Amino acid sequence: MLALLGLLIVGVLLALILSNRVSPLAALVLVPVVGGLAGGFGLHVFDFVAKGVAAIAPTAAMFVFAILFFGTLTDAGLMEPILARVLRAVGNRPLWVVPASALLALLVHLDGSGAVCFLVVIPALLPIYDRLGFDRRVLACAVSLAAGVNFLPWTGPMIRASTALHVPVMEIFRPMIPVQLVGIAFVFGLCGWLGFREQRRVAAAGSVSIALATGGDAAQALGADEMALRRPRLFWVNLVLALAVMSALVVGVAPPQVAFMVGAALALAINYRSSAQQRARVEAHARPALSMAAILFAAGAFTGVLTGTGALNAMATALVSVVPPSWGSHVPFLMSLVAMPLSMVFDPDSFYFGVLPVIAQMHGQLGGAPVQVAQAALVGQMTAGFPVSPLTPATFLVAGLTGLELSAHQRFSFRYLYLASLCMACAAVVFGVFPL
Repeated sequence: MLALLGLLIVGVLLALILSNRVSPLAALVLVPVVGGLAGGFGLHVFDFVAKGVAAIAPTAAMFVFAILFFGTLTDAGLMEPILARVLRAVGNRPLWVVPASALLALLVHLDGSGAVCFLVVIPALLPIYDRLGFDRRVLACAVSLAAGVNFLPWTGPMIRASTALHVPVMEIFRPMIPVQLVGIAFVFGLCGWLGFREQRRVAAAGSVSIALATGGDAAQALGADEMALRRPRLFWVNLVLALAVMSALVVGVAPPQVAFMVGAALALAINYRSSAQQRARVEAHARPALSMAAILFAAGAFTGVLTGTGALNAMATALVSVVPPSWGSHVPFLMSLVAMPLSMVFDPDSFYFGVLPVIAQMHGQLGGAPVQVAQAALVGQMTAGFPVSPLTPATFLVAGLTGLELSAHQRFSFRYLYLASLCMACAAVVFGVFPL
């Protein structure tokens, strides 16, 4: 009975989110509450919701202050000198253009926003690609690859996985550091090959000079309001602050939410001395921060009800009954193989909050660690998969900014993104993150 109740709750949630009939926030709150009440749990349902929300609070706090931290440093101009230096280093070396594209995208995507990454990098590099006669699909693919292998602790998929399974972010992320490094190395190797192939193709065509003119600024001009926010004299101070906060996260000096809370406060105090300026920066980044925080708290309500009613455990038990025990150790690897293609049919909320908890619970009952399922999903599900998924706005942004048809971008980039995902999956097995 409980398994059926859980299946109905998850099924209705997926149907509502995927059909766009109800916002994810409303579905994540209303569906489990109605389901719990219909299942006869009475007012205890609201206790389940409260416990679920309380468990999510540290993760939501981390995300809010991470957005404020990176947003403030970006406003102060931390990234612009780095981007300009990389573009100058490319100079008249066409072979370096594609790897440089990946490097720029990787740096800009440190704040975890795919939309911001594409909006900054593609317009800056598109004139260079056109001047060289390089295929625009290569630019779209390079920035997608770099953003796709980035599943840092404050990125959306990582936050969702942590929230859905009630596992600390760093417990998921730390074992994945060498896996991510392998993914980054693969991206740069692949981009180097794509750059070599493009240079050879253009040289063979002979229609475009293979010399890259260095005059002009590829970066978009800043408005007066943006220039007023820049603090070029504090570049090194801001860089040290950013490295210190990220190092504190990796080493474990402080909990992630505390590290970002202190970092955001320091970034505001260092760069903007008046309370009015600081308040304006907080308000400028409040919308994306609060929007995601609301989703996280709603997800806490959803998982709280599924856990409190026992429906999650019952669904996993039912699933275990039809899965051969010998498959138990293979669940994470099998998940990693299909994680990236699943991005084409599941949006991030429906997968991480509706599907992942059931699979993780089932894996746990088969003797595995549920965290391994989260790590397996992160090698592709809305990481490597998000830049080509028709269910994310970022995919349409990549196609629009490069002037490509969506299908052309997907056909060209999907195979390389899937290869990156498979490469990280194999690395996870080699490094013992999850068993084969």
